[in-house]
Amino acid sequence: MPFRTRRVIQFGDCDPGGVVYTPRIAHFVVEANLEFLSDALGGPATRRLIALGVLPPARALSIEFLYPMTWDEAIDMEVVVDRMGEHSFTLAVGAFNAEGTRTFRATITHVTVSPETRRPVALPLELRTALERAGRG
Repeated sequence: MPFRTRRVIQFGDCDPGGVVYTPRIAHFVVEANLEFLSDALGGPATRRLIALGVLPPARALSIEFLYPMTWDEAIDMEVVVDRMGEHSFTLAVGAFNAEGTRTFRATITHVTVSPETRRPVALPLELRTALERAGRG
């Protein structure tokens, strides 16, 4: 079962035409991603990852826009594990409006790196286990 979170589109998320400004969707993806990781790791995602000895910079972000979103509209975002590698993991995010229409889909890939060397390191066992437990889409 995918992790779900809801976000209400704010006035400041929109362009002068009243539709979500394209770059804001990247923020929505990151927000949903961090909520998913916080849930999977049992605490604030960034703090938990730092405690595991890794930093999680994004290596790739892909967004496909499917339906406009407007101010005051609530969207539900579903997050699932798409892929796990030795040094990276990819999460897939799908968003739906109140009518059930998919508004966007995205993937975000994180690389686990050492805070000291800034070089890739293997996914910590606790992170790998949490992602496996959270399940794949």
